[in-house]
Amino acid sequence: MTSLVGIILAGGLATRMGGGDKCLLPLGHSTLLEQVIARLRPQVGEIALNANGDPARFERFGLPIVPDSIAEFPGPLAGVLAGLDWAAERGAQGVISVAADTPFFPTDLAAQLESAAKGMTHPLVLAATPRGTEDTKSMSRSGLVRHPTFGLWPVALRDDLRAALTDGLRKVVIWTEKHGGREAVFEADGDPFFNVNTAEDLAQAQAMLGEQA
Repeated sequence: MTSLVGIILAGGLATRMGGGDKCLLPLGHSTLLEQVIARLRPQVGEIALNANGDPARFERFGLPIVPDSIAEFPGPLAGVLAGLDWAAERGAQGVISVAADTPFFPTDLAAQLESAAKGMTHPLVLAATPRGTEDTKSMSRSGLVRHPTFGLWPVALRDDLRAALTDGLRKVVIWTEKHGGREAVFEADGDPFFNVNTAEDLAQAQAMLGEQA
């Protein structure tokens, strides 16, 4: 697919970290968000940040801020929709979504998602890992662990997604399966989609960053 942009999903409530913007927590010599931006930037054209509330707190990152258009924090699909609307304004055909609390996602995320989407009229692909990488996330019928905040989303289906969210849809995979969504499988030691939810996770991320240095 040509004309891909990226959306970083930071619209959640971070309840397990006590609320606030966990993507602004320090990691190494920067922040979680800066680590995510650096990893995503080479993979897409433009990047926007999906975040709610006062956008001024993100000014230093120099990214467009796109809030949810669906009220009451309905989940990551609202952030995806915000990204799709932003992408449509720029004439982009698709959006790569990543989570703002996942600093070590694959550097070939976009390439692998695009490869898995070959032949699709409306490319719609979620990242997945083999069973056992992390058994707390959604399992597909094929036994893969899906990571629904990491995906390739077609701008052409944004109005369908808006209607589904307005009708109360919250579960990502229900919508992707309805539209014949596929999975791109990422093989790696450990969990390439390790995300920071707790203080313990942040300490683990600091250790992982040190190992990569």
